[in-house]
Amino acid sequence: MMNGYHANYEDQLFMVIKEIPAECFCKLSNTVQNFCTSLSLKSAESSFKQGWEEAMSGETMPIDKLWVGIEDDG
Repeated sequence: MMNGYHANYEDQLFMVIKEIPAECFCKLSNTVQNFCTSLSLKSAESSFKQGWEEAMSGETMPIDKLWVGIEDDG
C-alpha cells in the first residue's frame, strides 16, 4: 500500500507524463532507464573502499554537523 507522500509524487509524475507528446516517449523511456541505472547501489566492498579513502584523506564531517538539515519523518 502506498502512503500519501508517495502517492502525491506518483500523481505529479503521471500529470507530467500526460503532457509529453507521444513522439517523445522513447526518449523519456531511455532517460528513465538511465536514471534508474544510476541509482543502483555499489557493492559493499566498493562502498567501504570509497569511505575508507575519504576518511584517510580527511574528507570527513564533524558528527555534530552530520544530521543538520535532515528532518525526522517518523
